[in-house]
Amino acid sequence: MKLRTSLMAAIGLAFSAAAAHAEINVGVIVSATGPAASLGIPEKNTVALMPTTIAGEKINYIVLDDASDTTSAVKNIRKLISEDKVDVILGSTITPNSLAMIDVAAESATPMISMAASARIVDPVDDKKRWVFKTPQNDAQMSTAIVEHMTNSGVKNVAFIGFSDAYGEGWYEQFSSVAEARKLKVVANERFTRTDTSVTGQVLKVMAARPDAVLIAGSGTPAALPEKALKERGFTGKIYQTHGVANNDFLRVCGKDCEGTFLPAGPVLVADQLPDSNPVKKSALEYIHKYEAAHGKGSVSTFGAHGWDSGVLLAAAVPSALKKAKPGTKEFRAALRDSLEGLREVPGAHGIFSMTPTDHLGLDQRARVMVQIQNGAWKLVK
Repeated sequence: MKLRTSLMAAIGLAFSAAAAHAEINVGVIVSATGPAASLGIPEKNTVALMPTTIAGEKINYIVLDDASDTTSAVKNIRKLISEDKVDVILGSTITPNSLAMIDVAAESATPMISMAASARIVDPVDDKKRWVFKTPQNDAQMSTAIVEHMTNSGVKNVAFIGFSDAYGEGWYEQFSSVAEARKLKVVANERFTRTDTSVTGQVLKVMAARPDAVLIAGSGTPAALPEKALKERGFTGKIYQTHGVANNDFLRVCGKDCEGTFLPAGPVLVADQLPDSNPVKKSALEYIHKYEAAHGKGSVSTFGAHGWDSGVLLAAAVPSALKKAKPGTKEFRAALRDSLEGLREVPGAHGIFSMTPTDHLGLDQRARVMVQIQNGAWKLVK
């Protein structure tokens, strides 16, 4: 009897130890192939730089590629939740895919941190989106920066050409609203797809409107297509892009046609040009140094930094959640969601995050700067 009692006690202690050190499974979905590959590849690379332990618990990252396809993104999140039993989802790279994943995250009560930009991913925070957070700056924040620069530069009217999906629609909605408030007239509104090989028709309509400036609302290398077409047709006004193009692949594809282009971006893009007083400089340089140590000098993009910031938020939220429940349970997922929502003044590569029950982005104006492309490089506009 004593032997049996001792054996059962030992088994109980072993079980308790195992439960106390349950591993945290993190599902990651990125667009590492397809039209958004120039965004997704640096995000995928960044996962290898994320912490392998948090608060003494081992972190397992399970990375899947959605090939820039919405259907694949939904298939991936279902697999990660039902088969891999993940505690949290990081991803996806682009807005349409992230929007499509929200229902699955909410149904399974699994927190999700998107790396895509549209405010629609987290706004408004309702019964579904209470499970969703994101790291890229909102369209409205960046639209305000663009409109301020346009009006300060004497632009009176502007043409818009953007993706014919949720990214383009979100940008037009936010930009046109800010422009109207600042008495800036939008004289054209054109669309193109991520896979188009020609935008001649749209560009001719844009130029017929005789705008002082053009805003191109695309992301990654596909956003170079309208800009090259505008230059080929002799457009001499100012050209603006969104923070969706802030990587070196865009510079390579667009080449000399992008010279002089303005765009808003996260501070990480020009971290070495920021004054030491900038509150984001230190945390931005931390990511840059780690990424470049692994992939070479000049290899950093803002998209990898969005991925990094999803890991920063996770690392900040896990310790509190572990005090309430163990990984692998619905209670832990709920505690992690609550912990993410309660984060305050967390420094990331793109800004300082402070979440609230009505704000699941948590970035303020410290998360943006205006940049110009000069001599094939990013230059801070002072």
